[in-house]
Amino acid sequence: MVKHQPLQVYERQLCLSCITGIYGCRWKRYQRSHDDTTKWELLWSLILLLTFCLLLVWFYFWWEAHNDYSEFNWFLYNRSGEWSDGTVPILATTAAGFTYIAFLIVSHISLKRFLNCLHIGVTAALLTTIIGVISVNQTWAQEWDVIPISLQATGPFLHIGALAAVTALSWIVAGQVTRAEKMMFQVVVVLLYVSVLLALYMVPLHITSPCIMDPATLKPRPAVIGHQGAPMVSQLMPTANINYFLILLFASMDGVPFLMRDFTLRRTTDVEKVFPDRQMDEASLFNWTDLQQLNAGRWFLKDDPFWTVNTLLQREKERIANQTVCSLEQLLELASYHNSTVVFRLRRPPPKHPCYDSWINDTLQAVQQSGVPQSLVMWTPDDNRAQVRQLAPDLIQTSVVKRSPQVLEQSGISSLLLRYNQVSREEIRNFSEAHINLTLYTVNEPWLYSVLWCSGVSSVSSEAPHVLLKVPYPIWLMRPNVYCLAWVSADLISFAVVIGIFIFQNLCKHCRYRMSGMRSYNPEQIMLNAAVRRSSGDINVMKEKLIFSGKARAVK
Repeated sequence: MVKHQPLQVYERQLCLSCITGIYGCRWKRYQRSHDDTTKWELLWSLILLLTFCLLLVWFYFWWEAHNDYSEFNWFLYNRSGEWSDGTVPILATTAAGFTYIAFLIVSHISLKRFLNCLHIGVTAALLTTIIGVISVNQTWAQEWDVIPISLQATGPFLHIGALAAVTALSWIVAGQVTRAEKMMFQVVVVLLYVSVLLALYMVPLHITSPCIMDPATLKPRPAVIGHQGAPMVSQLMPTANINYFLILLFASMDGVPFLMRDFTLRRTTDVEKVFPDRQMDEASLFNWTDLQQLNAGRWFLKDDPFWTVNTLLQREKERIANQTVCSLEQLLELASYHNSTVVFRLRRPPPKHPCYDSWINDTLQAVQQSGVPQSLVMWTPDDNRAQVRQLAPDLIQTSVVKRSPQVLEQSGISSLLLRYNQVSREEIRNFSEAHINLTLYTVNEPWLYSVLWCSGVSSVSSEAPHVLLKVPYPIWLMRPNVYCLAWVSADLISFAVVIGIFIFQNLCKHCRYRMSGMRSYNPEQIMLNAAVRRSSGDINVMKEKLIFSGKARAVK
């Protein structure tokens, strides 16, 4: 029996040879083969597609998590003890991996090749992304909520982008279908593509956004509170035009409430130089005299945690460089001068602290001694709330624990402070109807501020209030009937383009068939046809040679 191999066509194309080498681990001349796809190649192509989809979600997650980068860095600091921007390496590796996998996808489509080797790059990208997803799920699980929340702002536009991409993909799908010889392959490809296309056409039925509304029903602009003292502009509070501040308070050993974010003083002061033996002690274990010896501003200029130092003037940098630890009384005097509201979040001292039992009274006494109007102070501690209400009845009673509007009204609480992912649109509406002032933190990005504005939130707490104060109107606002018209129009245009591409590809196929008179260009078939057209004399000579060689082997 005589066996023959399909004809292999080698082309002198340096670019294609390089791409094929990177893509399929074939560092030879560009070889266009018509071998059937193996199951192993198909498996790796599916893994490539899975990796691309996973990296796409991972990249989108970190892009939208920009609102909480400072929260992530502070979390890393509590784990390692060293302040650094942990988002930079994550974003760099994610962008590199996504670009690389996208390149492989494009190469796969353009070269019409399957992965034919265990590709190290794909394996590394898939494993690192899976490890990253597991790590975030275990240590920062609440941040996953940013995806459905962000889709309220990006969903309509992502739908249009995905629809455009799938519509453009119809050119490749139509080409594959028209060139395929097996009816089953054509049916399967068409059904898969049509299913994806119809699903995209119906996606808007499940897209919900508070910004799809009648502009006439838009509520007043939410007030902006400086979260944790508005650290991005905390050194410039008198000129920052901020009317609200949310602060964290510690009590010193001698009973002076002071502002501090961390449990220790290592990150935000020069305690390692002034008190090197006490740099790991809790901030509340220092007395006020010791705290006044520390510099609390030079770290900001050195670490630039919010990438804002280069925007400061020289005189502003000099003022920051001489900043000391701020007491509650100093802040209240400043707030009273600028008529700004202050929101307290107190941290109870450790059990052996002299103020462990008197921390509430010490803080309340500082408020009363400052002379600030009580109507400018939002009181959050639940401890001894009834006693505080008797001593200072005009304080704005605020809860940091999510409760129903009925329970809040019964407790005499008129304000609620929660993280932005802890309430739904329906709950926001219920709090608004019950006249509960709802404040959500931490809101640093204009897109999130716009979504919450359209949802009817009363106020937001931000580390970057100077950014939100520049947002005069929601980023986008669309009437429901306008959105419906845009959705239907996009679907109809996409459908018309897809039908036109399939018709055009089919016409091109018939034109090529008529011009060439051949239905297929399979190299193997060309070789066999050429053999059939040989002259009868050549065929007879070949038969004689085969018979002669057979007899010679028999004699031996």
